[in-house]
Amino acid sequence: MINNKTIGSYGEMLAELYLTNKNYKIVTKNYRTRFGEIDLIAEKKDLLIFFEVKTRYSTNYGKPLQSIDIKKVQSIIKNAKLFIMECRSFNKNIRFDVLEVFLNYKDDKYKINHIKNAFQLT
Repeated sequence: MINNKTIGSYGEMLAELYLTNKNYKIVTKNYRTRFGEIDLIAEKKDLLIFFEVKTRYSTNYGKPLQSIDIKKVQSIIKNAKLFIMECRSFNKNIRFDVLEVFLNYKDDKYKINHIKNAFQLT
């Protein structure tokens, strides 16, 4: 039986592959603090990008982006600020993106929707 954690991990692996193919440099995966987790952190040129990855087999309960509430956004922002302080990444521009990973029940095909600037640092 496939559970949500397995689906999420698979989606994050596909997202990492997608980003690597688009010339993003993965800095870290599953960055955790007491405030929560950031799925992927990557660099591209002068950008430091924090990614939330949402994986779904269907949109019966809405699009993946719709599942990211204000509490989750605040958690990601707090974690991003801590990461910037820890790594002294002060010379980078910051962006928050969402990767929606759509899986297919029938085969191993998938689609990734990359939403850049999904939310802003506040």
